[in-house]
Amino acid sequence: MTEKQKEYYIGLDIGGTKCAVVIGDKDFNIDRKVQFETRTERGYIEILDEFHQNIEKLFLEFPKENLKRIGISCGGPLDSKEGVIYSPPNLPGWDNVPIVEIFSKKYGVPAVIQNDANACALAEWLMGAGKGTQNMIFLTFGTGMGAGLVLNGRLYTGTNDLGGEVGHIRLANEGPVGFGKPGSFEGFCSGGGIAQLAQTIVSEKLAKGESVDFCPNIEMAGELSAKDVALAARIGDPTAEEIIRISGEYLGRGLAVLIDIINPQCIVIGSIYARNEMLFKPHVDRILKEEAIPSAVKVCQIKPAFLSESIGDFAALCVALYENEF
Repeated sequence: MTEKQKEYYIGLDIGGTKCAVVIGDKDFNIDRKVQFETRTERGYIEILDEFHQNIEKLFLEFPKENLKRIGISCGGPLDSKEGVIYSPPNLPGWDNVPIVEIFSKKYGVPAVIQNDANACALAEWLMGAGKGTQNMIFLTFGTGMGAGLVLNGRLYTGTNDLGGEVGHIRLANEGPVGFGKPGSFEGFCSGGGIAQLAQTIVSEKLAKGESVDFCPNIEMAGELSAKDVALAARIGDPTAEEIIRISGEYLGRGLAVLIDIINPQCIVIGSIYARNEMLFKPHVDRILKEEAIPSAVKVCQIKPAFLSESIGDFAALCVALYENEF
């Protein structure tokens, strides 16, 4: 098949900081990527115009008539069935944007949208760590904690696109706040949650006169991040290791709930866990032995995300490919 005969799929990754347009084929090859800063203050009309400009430039190289489908990955809330974006926190002013209709009408091909966690789940399932499974859970474990669910070989989004909001599960009566709820799964297992744990624990230690090597004074404690904790834990700092232990134990508890309810073959965990698996895994494994049904744990692999920093590019493309091919 020549380049002029090749069928193409476009993926649009819409983020609060950066956006991207990728064009690729049914074999998950990305032929070209264009990235630009979102600059949300411009409003959605101007941002969508920049998407259109970049797509038109791609058509100079890739024949427009060979475009088969457009896939869109965006943070929620959104309605994947109606194709509408509903005011995501990181995209102010994107209120009731009929994005699927906008792109399908303009380019004359089907367009589909999924929230970013579901899109990443598709990517890890179709071509990443969950490839070949029928029942897989993808956990974001980044700024927040969300999930994408693949059940019986199909993406499961729930009745109104709220399937997979595992960050809202309460794991303790008290604790760091995530998803607006103290003690939630997101509170203990997210970048923001680990930062909260660090700020609280380090401040308490310093107030008692104890030393913390990676944060020598209390003024710095309020600025601690999950990255600071992970870097310190890697070199054996005991306070950092304590913070990771707490997060890891609650990650294990959250996974135990998911394993007992869903009985997946594989749970793929991204971002912070994927970069620091060696820190979290011992705590997760120990808690799973204590909390989850042994026969369910036995058939479930816990894996770091395979696609790493490129997952956003493949996620948007996989939204288009999944709807077309499965």
